Amino acid sequence: MYNVGDRVVYPMYGAGVIEAIENKVIDGEAKDFYVLNVPTGNLKITVSVSKAERLGLRYINSPEEIKTIVMDAGTVNMSSDWNLRNKENTAVLKTGDLYKIMEIFKTLIFKEREKSLSSVEKKLLGTAKQIILSEIILSNGIERSDAEAILMSGVTA
Repeated sequence: MYNVGDRVVYPMYGAGVIEAIENKVIDGEAKDFYVLNVPTGNLKITVSVSKAERLGLRYINSPEEIKTIVMDAGTVNMSSDWNLRNKENTAVLKTGDLYKIMEIFKTLIFKEREKSLSSVEKKLLGTAKQIILSEIILSNGIERSDAEAILMSGVTA
C-alpha cells in the first residue's frame, strides 16, 4: 500500500504524487482510493487502492536508474503495418515500463528524422515523451527544460 506523499507512476499518465487516500462509498460498499496529482499534465487522478497493482501503479525510478535507462535503452524493430505497430506501441505505454517506453521514444525519434511520422505516431511520440519527462522531473526535482536535456542526451544519431 502506498502512502500520502509517495511518488508513483500511473501508466499512460505519467508520474505524480499521492495527495490523499480517500474512502468513498460506491454501490453501497466503502472503498479506498489514491488521489494522485500528476503535475506535468495538470491532472488529478483517482485510483482504486484494490486495483492499483493490477493497473500498473508503481514507485518512480531513482535519478540513477532513470539516467541508466535513458542512456542504455536502444531502439526496437517495429512492424511495417502501421495499425499493428500502433497497437503494439500503445500496449507498451500501458505497461508503464520506463525502459520499454524509452525504446519506443528513441525508435520514433529516429524514424521521424528519416521521414515525417503519421499523426497517430506523432501523438504516440508525444505521449511517450510526456510519460518519460514526468518521471524525470519528479525523480530529479527539476524543471521541464532540464528534464528534456536529460531525455535528449540519450538520443544520439
